[in-house]
Parts: sequence; structure tokens; C-alpha cells
Amino acid sequence: MNKGKNLKAVAYGEVLWDVFGNEKKIGGAPLNVALRMKTLGCEVGMISCVGNDEDGEAIINQVKNLGLETDAIIKSEDFPTGLVNVTLNERGSASYEIAYPSAWDKIVLNDLAKNLVSEADVLIYGSLICRDQVSRQALEELLQMDVYKVFDVNLRKPHYNYEILAQLMNSANFIKFNDEELLEIASAINSPFATLEENMLFFAEKKKATAMCVTKGKHGAILLWEGQLYKNEGYAVVVSDTVGAGDSFLAALITSLLTGKAPQESIDFACAIGALVAQAPGANPDISLSAIEDLMAMVKV
Repeated sequence: MNKGKNLKAVAYGEVLWDVFGNEKKIGGAPLNVALRMKTLGCEVGMISCVGNDEDGEAIINQVKNLGLETDAIIKSEDFPTGLVNVTLNERGSASYEIAYPSAWDKIVLNDLAKNLVSEADVLIYGSLICRDQVSRQALEELLQMDVYKVFDVNLRKPHYNYEILAQLMNSANFIKFNDEELLEIASAINSPFATLEENMLFFAEKKKATAMCVTKGKHGAILLWEGQLYKNEGYAVVVSDTVGAGDSFLAALITSLLTGKAPQESIDFACAIGALVAQAPGANPDISLSAIEDLMAMVKV
């Protein structure tokens, strides 16, 4: 594993436009993770598919301008660029209406995509991309490759089933859940345990992934790393919306851990970034290192 600053990462999955009323922002969980990792100093490529339309061209141009490798984002002549209608409740929590089929449901691997993963330190993938057989088969091919695999569980009804989730978990070295997702899957596989911590250890015994994290919204997160549990109780911010907060959390956590930072330092840093994303509108706000340090320092005082 690369312990230097230039961690090489590849994100596989959906790229799309999040539609907030009359405003559109680029999104998709894997893309959000990739963009945040780029701001943290990683070399990052994106494997996906957009439509051969204005929305698709705009995504590629914006992502390229933000410094991501885009040659493995292919264009579809038959399916449109993905759109997601985002609805926020009074607490800023989001619900999603995800158009199907979209171009990102039809990812076909080219040689550049395979080379990106073969040269990478880490591959990030989620569960939503597996709602269509075409993109799922491409992911299955990538999961056969020798790379550290991070599975971002991202349950969006009705776009998942437990059989496919089990396969994705079995391929992962590291799994990220939110608290509701962990407990739902634990119940589905008849876990005898009730707490988050017990179920994390239960999964670690049964899966290849010995490392995992669980986010708890404003209450922080729990990390299992090298057999030890680490916790952060969250940072108090005024939430604008929760879109992308978990994605930036994961990006920060993986970047920190895989570049040799201490587990407690890593989860504290990741929770601070997640909180600052929730404080700002959209999935990919600019966040300065000083803002992160200031938030962490306020809690320590």
C-alpha cells in the first residue's frame, strides 16, 4: 500500500447531476468521493458513463477542470446523462428520485479503465451502480483485480438486493455503512447482535473486510481498524443539507488511513470534513484546511 502523499485512487460508478429545484450540481457518490480525495492530494481517476448530450459534456468538462482523469468516462449514444431530483426535509436530510435507465447504468470497460485500476492503490465502488446488469458486470471484472477495495454501501430503495450486497461485501477490504444500513443488513443476515459495535465485529469475522466504518449523522462515526474500535462523537454545525457529507467523510478517512495517519486522527479529521460539507449547500463545497482545524480545535477546548 502506498504510504506517501500521492495515493492513487480510482472511483467506479455513477456520475450525474443532482437537481435541487432550479439548480443543478454535479454528484454521484463515487464522484463525490473522488473529488474530495483530489482536494486532499490524491491522484484520482473516474470510471463511468455519461450521455452524448449537453449534460454529459458539462460533467466531463467540470470534472476535468477539477483535476480528475476523465478518459475512462465513456459516452453513450443510447442513454442520457444521469439526473437525480433531490428533496430536502426541514432538517436538511435528503431523499432522492433517481432516473432509470441512465448512461451510468451502462458502463463498459475500456483498456484505459482497466489500466487505471491496475496502477491504483485503491478502488472505491458503491452498491447503487449494481442496479443494472451492464454496470454490475463491469464492476465484477474490476473486483477481480489486485487492488485495495473500498465498498461504500449506499442503499437507495428499490435499487438493491441482499444477494448482490453480500457479493460486494465479500470482495471488499474496507466497508463503509451508515448506522441504518448496517442494522438493516445485519437483520437481513440474521445477526444475533443489536449494537453497531457488535455488528461491526460480527461482519469482520464473516467477511474479508477486517476494516470498516459506520457513520451516525451528527453523532459522529465508529471505525474498526486492525482489530480496534475508534470513535468520534461528531461536531456541532448548522446543517444546510446532508448531500455528499458521507462521501467526503469516506474520502478523508480512506486518504488518511492509507497514507499512514493514526486511526483516531483519521476518524476525527473525516468527521470534521463531513460536518463542514453538511454545513454548506451541495455535495462538493470548497473546504479549507484551516476550517477543518478550527472546527476540530473548538471541540478540544
